[in-house]
Amino acid sequence: MSVKLFVGNLPHEMTEEDLHALFTEAGHVASAKIIMDRYTGQPRGFGFVEMETKLEGQKAISMINGRNVEGRPLAVNEARPQQKGFGGGRGRGRGYR
Repeated sequence: MSVKLFVGNLPHEMTEEDLHALFTEAGHVASAKIIMDRYTGQPRGFGFVEMETKLEGQKAISMINGRNVEGRPLAVNEARPQQKGFGGGRGRGRGYR
């Protein structure tokens, strides 16, 4: 079973290919995605990596969490499930007329 990891404090110069290559040190990478700002198109400084097995995910956390990449210590941990119904839209909340 695969495991999804959150990777924070990414250097803005890092590409998805760089991220994928970094995590292959720990095992098989199913996917690597850097989150981009929808308005500016610039990286937001974090991303997600999916490792093929839970064991490889734990290995990646222990190997890469805190590693200094281009002057920035990476934060790596297991991703939390996405919350439904939060963020994003501009709903008609209180005070909207």
